[in-house]
Amino acid sequence: MLKEHLMENNDKEKIKQKKIFDIASRAVLASRELRIISSDSKKNALIKIAELIDQKSEDIQFRNEIDVEAAKEDNLPAALIDRLLLDGKRIKSMTDGIREVAAMEDPVGEVLSHYTRPNGLVIDKVRVPLGVIAMIYESRPNVTGDSAALCLMSSNAVILRGGTEALNSNLAIGHYIREALKGTDIPQDAVQIIDDSDRNLINYLVSLKGMVDVVIPRGSEEMIETISRMSSVPVIGHGKGLCHIYIDSSADRKKAVEIVYNAKVQRPGVCNAVETLLVHTDAARSILPAVCEKLRSAQVELRGDEAAREICQMNEATEEDWSTEYLSLILSVKIVGSLEEAVEHIEKYGSRHSDCIIAEDREACDRFTDVVDSACVYCNASTRFTDGNQMGLGAEIGISNQKLHARGPMGLKELTSYKYLIRGNGQIRQ
Repeated sequence: MLKEHLMENNDKEKIKQKKIFDIASRAVLASRELRIISSDSKKNALIKIAELIDQKSEDIQFRNEIDVEAAKEDNLPAALIDRLLLDGKRIKSMTDGIREVAAMEDPVGEVLSHYTRPNGLVIDKVRVPLGVIAMIYESRPNVTGDSAALCLMSSNAVILRGGTEALNSNLAIGHYIREALKGTDIPQDAVQIIDDSDRNLINYLVSLKGMVDVVIPRGSEEMIETISRMSSVPVIGHGKGLCHIYIDSSADRKKAVEIVYNAKVQRPGVCNAVETLLVHTDAARSILPAVCEKLRSAQVELRGDEAAREICQMNEATEEDWSTEYLSLILSVKIVGSLEEAVEHIEKYGSRHSDCIIAEDREACDRFTDVVDSACVYCNASTRFTDGNQMGLGAEIGISNQKLHARGPMGLKELTSYKYLIRGNGQIRQ
């Protein structure tokens, strides 16, 4: 009986794996077609996708409500439910982003360099698509639309696998994307979404080296590390956002209050929200009380070191707090003696995502931005601007805090590679 049960399970697994293999096979064929699709065809397809999603907004919201209610019943954290929610405003933001991507310059075919060798060989370095991208993500269903738009405009086929908690929302958006592609020059299989929540299928998907060219995981640190460890395909990880703001001794009080408040409160459940506040000891008593008062008005829980607790009432911060991405209304606070001490703290605990200095001293700003080795380094602005749309990229498929092959918000150009085109007239090597 046990043997029959194991055989049955094994057969089911093989059927599921074949389904993933077939999806990848179709994606490969679609990616070949995309290499020669014109810019106008891609733009036209994206506009049709945006139009259909707008038309079907109510249905998408209905499907999303099913996911949100299930998440509430499962007592998922409020920050995760917020990331899961798709209201009319967020759907419009998604379709506006798709239209913005459609209006952008097509990166494919761009000549990065052109030169002629002494032997007469003419060499061009030309931007090309990556090929087939496997996008694995959690929570946010708007990623489905953003990823599809960016991949199509950069001539990549994409296999989408969203989180179980957003399955209904992702399937609805994916369905309308594929429906919109009917009658365009873009093959429908350029966008495919996996409708099975079995996590074992991810293991199989990321093993398809030679079919899948790049894996982009976007979600929890644990998920990204797991996929990176088991993938035989190159991975570009959207890592955790343990973001810092350092208030320098030269900081303007009003700027500090508003920037810290915005970076923590405007949307706390996202990767570019600030998690740790570092304050120079010379600015602590003049600026920190106003910062704390503003944060408390939004019910932010403060956790500070001993020096911070002497100035403002807050809970005691533990060693674990300095390395925690809260994704909620919690902020760690530490008093530091110098800019260098702030940088040391960021180097030790940070995730190389987004870090900021608030200072009127130009030299201090320059030192901080030169020394802090993060994907995005700010001077006097909220970390919430680490976003493809906000940075003029149209949308983003993720925010990489790696250094290879892409770093920071990943837009169209980050979804391309390059190849060399060499033109000769009978040259042979001696």
